[in-house]
Amino acid sequence: MFLILTLALLPLGLIALVASLQAIRTTDLEKEALLRVAVTQSARKLSADLTSDRTALMLTANSFAVSGPDRAMCARLSIFLASHDRGGGRYYIYDRGGRRLCGSPQPEPDGLAPERRFSVRAMHLLPRSQFLVNPVQSRDGTVVALAYYPRAYLEAITSPAGALPNRQISLRQGRDSLVITQPSSLPQSRSTTLSARLDPSDMILTMTMRDPPVTLVRMLSLFLPLVMWFAAAAIGWFVVNRLLIRPLVLLRRSVATYHPGEVLEPMRRIRTPAQEIVALGDTFREISEDVATHEAEMAESLETQRKLTREVHHRVKNNLQIIASLINLHARSAHDAEAVEAYATIQRRVDALSVVHRNHYAELEEHRGVGVRSLISELSASLRATAPAEARRFGIQIDSDNLHISQDVAVPVAFLLTELVELAMLSNPRATMHISVQLEDDREDRAVLRIASPALRASQEMSERLEDRYGRVLTGLSRQLGAPLEHDSEAGDYAIAITVLP
Repeated sequence: MFLILTLALLPLGLIALVASLQAIRTTDLEKEALLRVAVTQSARKLSADLTSDRTALMLTANSFAVSGPDRAMCARLSIFLASHDRGGGRYYIYDRGGRRLCGSPQPEPDGLAPERRFSVRAMHLLPRSQFLVNPVQSRDGTVVALAYYPRAYLEAITSPAGALPNRQISLRQGRDSLVITQPSSLPQSRSTTLSARLDPSDMILTMTMRDPPVTLVRMLSLFLPLVMWFAAAAIGWFVVNRLLIRPLVLLRRSVATYHPGEVLEPMRRIRTPAQEIVALGDTFREISEDVATHEAEMAESLETQRKLTREVHHRVKNNLQIIASLINLHARSAHDAEAVEAYATIQRRVDALSVVHRNHYAELEEHRGVGVRSLISELSASLRATAPAEARRFGIQIDSDNLHISQDVAVPVAFLLTELVELAMLSNPRATMHISVQLEDDREDRAVLRIASPALRASQEMSERLEDRYGRVLTGLSRQLGAPLEHDSEAGDYAIAITVLP
């Protein structure tokens, strides 16, 4: 969401940035134009002032050359030059012999040797003494007037009328230069320099204006459009996150931790002015109320069904017990040995089915299925109790894991064990049998039921019994279990894979 808002506001940020850069460029152009006007005005003002002084000096030098020194004219020259308020300016008038005819009371600045007084014909810079000398000779060349201008005077004359902070003004003549105005002590930064020629043209007035140093405030003002763009995206994301995204996240968490039967009330913890989210939370609450109502109805229906199922199994178990009692009564009234044996065979199968129902009825509370170990133990005890008299000592050993099977598997397993135990008792009443149920390797849902007994080894009598009846029954039971019944005739071993509950 933040990236989407950022990209959506990017054109506005770019427009503001271009406008800011254009404003900075316009400001630079205005500053350069102002600097150009300032340097031109300063050069003209300095040139005019120096020209006026040269005229006064020339008049005085010509007068001294014709009529000699005149104190009154010297006084008038001092008054005229002092009216310019040169701030310590000095003037001196000499003849060819080096005699001073007139001048300021201060000593002459260094930099111009006496032999060069008549050789210098134009304004000249004296960088070592920080003065500008303005020499003027008379028409006949016998008198020379020298005017010295200090930095204070030059700074006062060349200072622009407008406010130009951080400026530097200098005079350059050939290789010589004189810095008139020094800028304030600022770090090195970008600067703008413009120049103008004085009269004479070999002297140039240069004005340099430095930009203010780049500070954090200036950087912020420069990149203010980008800051505003980012701030707008951040504020938009914050508003969307607090008013939309965060309520939706809390709503999703509430729905994710929902358990059937509970009533969702997410809007108790969520505060948002978005009516759509409030309506969505109310919808979830109504749905959870309906689900809770349906869960309660289903739980009640399931409890009723469980009671009915228990009642059905209870009645089936009772009916099987009645059938077993009736078979026992008929077996007692029978006088033929074959009839008694037939009744006993039927009763063993009914007992096997009754054992399955009793174990399934006992497991209804836990819903884990029929326990294999208890089923085989009870079935073995019942088979030994109903066995013929000569097979009462028939031994049965049980080795089983703690496994559970469904009723659909328990019924054919019980009948399979009944058939094999009865077959072994009839073949060798004094033999023993080993019954084991073990899980298959790497399988949690399959186990192997194995019945081993010496009485089940191959013999003529065993073959006849299998062909007569037991073989067809065992084959049908193996098909019902959905697995082949493996038989090792030499070892007397039967094995079949059965499905167990996890």
